[in-house]
Amino acid sequence: MGNICCCVQVDQSTVAIKEKFGKFEDVLEPGCHCLPWPLGSQLAGHLSLRVQQLDVRCETKTKDNVFVNVVASIQYRALADKASDAFYKLTNTRSQIQSYVFDVIRASVPKLNLDDVFEQKNDIAKAVEDELEKAMSAYGYEIVQTLIVDIEPDEHVKRAMNEINAAARMRLAANEKAEAEKILQIKRAEGEAESKYLSGLGIARQRQAIVDGLRDSVLGFSVNVPGTTAKDVMDMVLVTQYFDTMKEIGAASKSSAIFIPHGPGAVREVANQIRDGLLQTSQPSFS
Repeated sequence: MGNICCCVQVDQSTVAIKEKFGKFEDVLEPGCHCLPWPLGSQLAGHLSLRVQQLDVRCETKTKDNVFVNVVASIQYRALADKASDAFYKLTNTRSQIQSYVFDVIRASVPKLNLDDVFEQKNDIAKAVEDELEKAMSAYGYEIVQTLIVDIEPDEHVKRAMNEINAAARMRLAANEKAEAEKILQIKRAEGEAESKYLSGLGIARQRQAIVDGLRDSVLGFSVNVPGTTAKDVMDMVLVTQYFDTMKEIGAASKSSAIFIPHGPGAVREVANQIRDGLLQTSQPSFS
């Protein structure tokens, strides 16, 4: 851009406003132009056609009485075919845009709760853009884009929101932990039940095997030794078991002292008691 020998240079993406005796005459495009200043021609100024950005911070209140700072980013540019309007009609373009942004945000945000402000920020940006486009087009400006880049509640509100979120997550974690413990207890109980069931089957089979072995022993002894009865064989088995038990008690190194009746008639008495107990158990009871 220059002004030498009545010639001026206009840079790219810029237009110049030419006046003659203080009256608008023409818009000069980028390039070199003749400006006969002795004849009253002069440059009133230059106007950039580049996209410019204005960040506006607006404090307002939501519907649930929470004060927030809303930061809007406005991207705008002057139109080449309306350069004279953009140059002459507005004294301070940025202040004018800022006033419209304040008006729209303070009219939109108070209708929404705080959570809705975060969710509907695109709607707020669209409302700001529509209002600015309608207002600024009359002054030769185009609104390229409007963005709500930040929503900042009060620090205490943000802390409370974080605590609410943390409490909700802790409650969810506690529920999941309790559910996991419940599943573990159920599986543990099922395992114990299965173990006891299998243990019972093992004991039943063991006792059945003992009974079968005793029966085979009684039958085999009765056949091989003529004149003996099943009672005689059982008495002999009981005596054998009795002495085996005495042997195990005496062989144990850490066994406590046990006093049991012992004598020639002790074996017969033990056999009678066992036999009587088995008979009483096998007989059905009648009330």
